[in-house]
Amino acid sequence: MIIAAWIIFIFTAIQLGVVLLNAIFRQPLPPCPNDFNPLVSILIPARNEEQNIASLLTDIQQQKWQNFEVLVFNDQSTDKTAEIVESYTKTDQRFQLFNSDRLPDGWLGKNYGCYQLGQKAKGSYLLFLDADVRISGAIIAGTIAKLKKHQLGLLSIFPKQNMHSWGEYLTVPNMNFILLSLLPLVFVRLLPFSSMAAANGQFMLFDAKTYRDKQPHHTFRNNKVEDIAIAQYFKKDGIQIACLSGNASISCRMYNSFNDAVNGFSKNVIMFFGNSALLAVLFWLITTLGFIPVLIALPTTLIFTYLLMLVTIRILISLISHQNPLKNLILAIPQQVVLGIFIIKAFLNKSKKAYQWKGRTIS
Repeated sequence: MIIAAWIIFIFTAIQLGVVLLNAIFRQPLPPCPNDFNPLVSILIPARNEEQNIASLLTDIQQQKWQNFEVLVFNDQSTDKTAEIVESYTKTDQRFQLFNSDRLPDGWLGKNYGCYQLGQKAKGSYLLFLDADVRISGAIIAGTIAKLKKHQLGLLSIFPKQNMHSWGEYLTVPNMNFILLSLLPLVFVRLLPFSSMAAANGQFMLFDAKTYRDKQPHHTFRNNKVEDIAIAQYFKKDGIQIACLSGNASISCRMYNSFNDAVNGFSKNVIMFFGNSALLAVLFWLITTLGFIPVLIALPTTLIFTYLLMLVTIRILISLISHQNPLKNLILAIPQQVVLGIFIIKAFLNKSKKAYQWKGRTIS
């Protein structure tokens, strides 16, 4: 028991160290030179996004960076997504709409949409955005400046997550908890190992030449976590990438309910652990039940140190992610239970070899 307690204590100390690195090295976005103004292609795959698409398109129009084209791929939407985008194309020639009439065999919908948009884009930089993202300030200019400064092939951002229901508070913070306590994001750029790769499909900015050479969405056309797969692929090929934590200039409401969040996170939670189900289970056991051997086997001083580390980790991750620290502390235990639900559902999906997403069955 005492060996298990010490392993858990050391693991928690390492977690705290990783979180501190993420807090200290926030990787701010540099200003963009005034004489640097290439065309940026903003590429948005959209399926049944009538509630979100207009807000994003308006955000883009209000950006400081104005040398852009916006290409939207309507993935067989059954709502008013296409009509809303068409209204923008009529008043702003920089906007274009492309409608899909089919999904070819062997492709996932979003991957196919991204691939099609990438073929039509004319810009020197390709920015893929999910339709439910909101952007403000100079986020486009800043990310292009960072990509150019560090000669990156890919720059990705984990947006600030907007949450409006208890179901979201119980589920969404788990993504940041896993990511920011296991991976120092600055290492994504500084270290060459593919194990230090991370990306978020909600915001992925590519150097256009690199994208066209590698055709990543075609390569991973049937991969349901294509963003992480692309990041690992680029790393293995020696292409520089970077991944940033929450920025106040980009936000997203990923899910509107508890069930949507469980379905969404269960498709990629194992990938956060290098696609190892064993590591996912071990992480859950240590972070959920690890206090038991610590309380039984360690002296009082180390128990208080352990509890202080747990609290500090939650607070720092909340602050880095622009989330409410008090809520995350209060909900820490139910959030851990929900993380277990994600992992269990991921196992069930794997056994069924399919899951439902936006009205489609994905194998």
